[in-house]
Amino acid sequence: MTRPHFAIVLAVASCLSLPLHAQAQNLDAQRPQIRAALDAAERGQFNAAQYPGLNSHPLYGWVELADLKRNIDTLSTAQAQSFLKRYEGQAVADSLRSAWLPALARRQDWPAFRAAWKPTTNVALQCAELNARQAMGKADAQWTTDAQAMWRSTGKSLPDGCDPVFAILDSKGGLSPALRWERIDLAIAEQQPAVIRTIARGLPAADAALANDYAAFLDSVHPRALNWPKTERSRNAAMQGLMRLAKSAPAAAEMQLPQYADALGMDEKQRGKVLYEAALWTVASYEPDSARRMNAVPESVYDERLHEWRVREAMARGDWRASLAALRKMPKAQREDSRWRYFEARLAEETGDPAEAQRLFREAAKSATFHGFLAADRLNLPYALCAWIPNDSKQARTAVATDPAIVRAMELWKLERVGPATSEWNNAMARFDDSKRRIAVEVARDNGWFDRAVFSLKGADEQRLYELRFPLHHDATIRREAARQAIDPAWVAAEIRAESIFNPKARSGANAMGLMQVIPSTGAAVAKRLGIPYSGASDLYDSDTNIAIGTAYLREMENKYGVPYVAIAAYNAGPAPTARWQSQRPNYDPDFWIETISYKETREYIARILAFSVIYDWRLNGNALPVTDRMLGRVDAKRKSFVCPTAQVPKS
Repeated sequence: MTRPHFAIVLAVASCLSLPLHAQAQNLDAQRPQIRAALDAAERGQFNAAQYPGLNSHPLYGWVELADLKRNIDTLSTAQAQSFLKRYEGQAVADSLRSAWLPALARRQDWPAFRAAWKPTTNVALQCAELNARQAMGKADAQWTTDAQAMWRSTGKSLPDGCDPVFAILDSKGGLSPALRWERIDLAIAEQQPAVIRTIARGLPAADAALANDYAAFLDSVHPRALNWPKTERSRNAAMQGLMRLAKSAPAAAEMQLPQYADALGMDEKQRGKVLYEAALWTVASYEPDSARRMNAVPESVYDERLHEWRVREAMARGDWRASLAALRKMPKAQREDSRWRYFEARLAEETGDPAEAQRLFREAAKSATFHGFLAADRLNLPYALCAWIPNDSKQARTAVATDPAIVRAMELWKLERVGPATSEWNNAMARFDDSKRRIAVEVARDNGWFDRAVFSLKGADEQRLYELRFPLHHDATIRREAARQAIDPAWVAAEIRAESIFNPKARSGANAMGLMQVIPSTGAAVAKRLGIPYSGASDLYDSDTNIAIGTAYLREMENKYGVPYVAIAAYNAGPAPTARWQSQRPNYDPDFWIETISYKETREYIARILAFSVIYDWRLNGNALPVTDRMLGRVDAKRKSFVCPTAQVPKS
């Protein structure tokens, strides 16, 4: 269906503080000037006189903020208070406050701090606020209660700014030995020996010695623990120390567990948690002892993670009956997930129960997921996909598109100020109901900010907003480069969706760049081999260049590994792990091979890419290459249709 382009609406939108006749200003025309002003402010070179008339622009507050933050430690209280008053309720005010409050704490300007204070989840600022109250003579009963609550909040280390709070609390008699032990218990549970030692300094000598011995055990298991008092605290300390050991030396933890368990009276759950860690850190590498260690873990200690690994471990050995038995021990909700319905069907099939397999495949096929699509292929059914295409009124769409925070968010996005744009977005989302939030995602999509659909849509119904969740941009380039490399264009689109969510300026911590997250060295090598013009890493931010190089690289990977599903694994994990998985399980069916990959990220990445490819086929062509053929590189297979197997109630 035809949709309005909200970018057009936003181009004429203005902040509501302007006179009505000025609300039609062209934000596109002002963008170069506001970009220059932001750049200048961030460099500390902003001069308002050089930007006449800009003070009415929706983003002027962000220009002011950038200018003020350059000298935050010398910023006058009057300037800060004036800014906070003028922009009260806006994201830009919260951004200044988050920089201003720490500056005031460093100055110990507690009256100004209290005047600017608003509740926050920032622990360092919470402690600063307690310091402010104490300094201003407000260390009353409520202060003590709040300080003790902070003390009890975690077993991990707290910011240095909390130390004065706890020193005052201690001087007032508010840190009793019982309260110290309460936090030591938390620190034991978090395996934080350094925190335990710090807390222990305020305990009586005998108590401090025991606490320090608990900390020493967490660092390195020692036999003194055999003589600890037989208390729940001692048992938990022994359990956590052995759990920590199990992550690096499972055999040692398993061997030493009985003596400590017997000496201290550890119960089944405590013993089981140690055995859990020993099993988990063994099975992830499919070591020979994996099955034995998995079976040694009490069922009462099993969680979803270990249930999955028990199934995979048996799969990796090709023991289909053991794998099926393990799967059927899963909790009902886990077992009913499309992944495990599918594998229960496959394992039933492998163990000679075709009728049950058919039933389970039919259930799994109702899901628009990788495993749901695989199940549909086993039964030769069309794919289930029930798209929701809302029909919101023009008035509703316009109201959201012209919301001041949304206007600012879109402009900031276009100026590549992702952090501030996200702050404005979150400010709007805090006010919006579900309908407005969904429409806002459409606004973002039409302005090229595609990841809002991934981060802002929620719930089962909104998962059916496929046009929003799976944006399609640069489709002409995708089709052209896919044809040039003889690759399914839906695969290319799926890679872009998984790697960057169609953000051409995306950059990872590993320096992967652009739409397909190409490493510069890889980009240079591929461009050289294929004669693609390439002058340096910055070229990867050009969408056409990035898609050309990324698609060519996919072709090279498929040529190297023979089939797309292994190529996808290598694209994510690299050649060394992929080679290991190939050698460990040669000639495995693709579905079992994928599921037994030891890296969770890669396992899920392959499933996402293949599922996304099906959905992008739907978006590009209205039908799809079967995923079973797709993962084997068979691009000439008979294509499949899509159906919605359940009645849909119009949502708008």
